[in-house]
Amino acid sequence: MASTWASNLRPQVTTSCIVLGAVGVSLGLSVRMLMSSTSAQKKPIIIASPRTTQLPQLSREETASLSYPPDALPGARDVETPYGTIKVFEWGPEDGEKVLLLHGISTPCLSLGILGEALVERGYRVMLFDFFGRGYSDAPTDIPYDIRLYSTQILLALASSKLPWTGDNGFHIIGYSLGGGLAVSFAKYYSHMIRSLVLVASGGLIRSEHVSRRSRILYSEGIFPESLLRWLVRRRITPQPATTTSEAKMASEVVAAPSTTTTEQSTKKHHKNSDASGGDSFDNAVLSPHRANSTVSSVMAWQVQHQQGFLTAFMSSIRHAPIYEQREDWIRLGQLLAARRQAKEVAASEKLPGLLAGKVLLVLGSTDPVIIKEELIHDATSVLGEDGFEAVLLDCGHEIVMTKGKEVAGLAARFWSRT
Repeated sequence: MASTWASNLRPQVTTSCIVLGAVGVSLGLSVRMLMSSTSAQKKPIIIASPRTTQLPQLSREETASLSYPPDALPGARDVETPYGTIKVFEWGPEDGEKVLLLHGISTPCLSLGILGEALVERGYRVMLFDFFGRGYSDAPTDIPYDIRLYSTQILLALASSKLPWTGDNGFHIIGYSLGGGLAVSFAKYYSHMIRSLVLVASGGLIRSEHVSRRSRILYSEGIFPESLLRWLVRRRITPQPATTTSEAKMASEVVAAPSTTTTEQSTKKHHKNSDASGGDSFDNAVLSPHRANSTVSSVMAWQVQHQQGFLTAFMSSIRHAPIYEQREDWIRLGQLLAARRQAKEVAASEKLPGLLAGKVLLVLGSTDPVIIKEELIHDATSVLGEDGFEAVLLDCGHEIVMTKGKEVAGLAARFWSRT
């Protein structure tokens, strides 16, 4: 089902939303007048990343001091494609099993650096890349950021390697947050290539009830002028004087904080320092153990200021990427996994390639307010079946891949050893 959550939720706009809309339209007229000269110009098809807009203006020392320098991880390369240049990192033993890491909706692939290093130490070959409009990857503007674009980017990154990644049982995937939702939808079409799926704090089955009224308005389509929505979103995520951009703001756009019922009072208190409330545990999480200044908030502040395609990528991903209520793709994954389990007794030459374990590994943060563990386990059971997954809880929030990267690597390696 190709419709986006914004379209699906559009009929639920309430009277208060309509009143707010009337105010918004009025404000939008003023904003559009101010932006008329800019909007009259033809939009660029590709928005260049900081690789070409910022780095040429910096000295070597200034570049090295960035919270996310272009060589922050080993094996860096810039891959030119029809959709713009992609920043790819690939390193580890060339004869090791291959692992593709897919990052979240807003922080670039540096957020998976600790996990990647831990996997390389265990003998795996890893590949990471910045999604379009994030980090050092350019941003196409003439196509929605849906599974078609993301699948294409995954294949382009894989094809850029000097080593063979595609083909039967070519690589494992570890998908984090948005990356988990992308991994499931990607597996619907390319299951034969994927040795296994490890989904860490995965999107894809987030319930639409968690989308706040504010987000329904900001990321709607066809209701308010697009220029107004972009102005409002940019204003929300742009660093203000004496502050830094909080990844918590991005998380709150994806899913609202849990409601405060009598039975949930302790949960809300426990989530006081989580990304959904703007606390320290997520924003101050370190993305690179080799760089003290590479925290989530510092990298986000750099990205919002210098990645000119970020706003396009972020807004379009919330609207079109497989984040919410993707039951159809998860049901299909459940069918693919069941087929592998049923074929375990046949001869090796007749086995179906890919998804060798016949199940996926879910790794969840016990205090994660974005991916609610009880909801995901319940919903995963309904679409994958009880035999379709294993679930492991770690004592952390949505910052799981940064603070628990080594533990996640260990869990993945043990899961793979049983396949």
